[in-house]
Amino acid sequence: MIAEGLVSENGRRRRKAGDRLVGGEALVLRRLPPVAAEPQAEPLPLSIVYEDAHLIVVDKPAGMAVHPGPGHAGSTLVNALLAHCPDLPGIGGVQRPGIVHRLDKDTSGLIIAAKDERTLNGLAAQLKERSVKKTYLALVTGKIEPAAALIDAPIGRDPHNRRRMMVRGAAPPAGAGQTSSTGSGQGRESQTAYRVRERYDGYSLLEVSPVTGRTHQIRVHLASLGHPVVGDAVYGHASPIVGRQFLHAWRLAFRHPADGRELAFETPLAPDLAAALAALKARHPRPSRAD
Repeated sequence: MIAEGLVSENGRRRRKAGDRLVGGEALVLRRLPPVAAEPQAEPLPLSIVYEDAHLIVVDKPAGMAVHPGPGHAGSTLVNALLAHCPDLPGIGGVQRPGIVHRLDKDTSGLIIAAKDERTLNGLAAQLKERSVKKTYLALVTGKIEPAAALIDAPIGRDPHNRRRMMVRGAAPPAGAGQTSSTGSGQGRESQTAYRVRERYDGYSLLEVSPVTGRTHQIRVHLASLGHPVVGDAVYGHASPIVGRQFLHAWRLAFRHPADGRELAFETPLAPDLAAALAALKARHPRPSRAD
């Protein structure tokens, strides 16, 4: 509730959940309006990359949540999909019909939704066996080294802030060809592969492929190396070049559950990320390639 701006202290918005009360404060808590038991169809625009009778691949814009929740009861991808696919309700559950995997609200790019239970189960099985290949484009601060690596570090919830995740175990050593952390079992196994596409003065553009699918995994792993995603105010800091985290689900490859076809899709950077990158290139017209 504090994070959603629903708590005020002595007439001013309370910003930190970890601050202790000393006594005598006047706290006001506002209740969110109730969320509908079932998401409602809304005729929102959808950028459809691929669609057939079994599934749909959408280029989700930044700022759109995938499914309803506290603070965003409507205007989500689920609401838009319900309007576009009348037979979707109930596929995979009432609250998240058709949803196979998720993207953070402020991450743009490719996401799959299933139109029937068989397709949903088939895609879920591929995700479990890690055969769905997802590649993101991420701009991070600093000159990340080495130019390619596998980050292997367990991720768990931050015990001091339940809205954040963190590496739970030994921090991954910087500069190793493969970073590893067995930790003490506090976090769940998590691996993220990356390679540098281009370097700029103070920034590195990466292709990032999560092997596992933990919450905020890419953002947490890159921040743990000391190279947070540019514009990530949760695990890094705000940026003057872009108004949200520079993270885009660029490429998606999987087998079609109905006929076994290998499908692969790519989508260009969202306009705000493309503009930020163009501004960097204008300042550094000859970006260095990865070593």
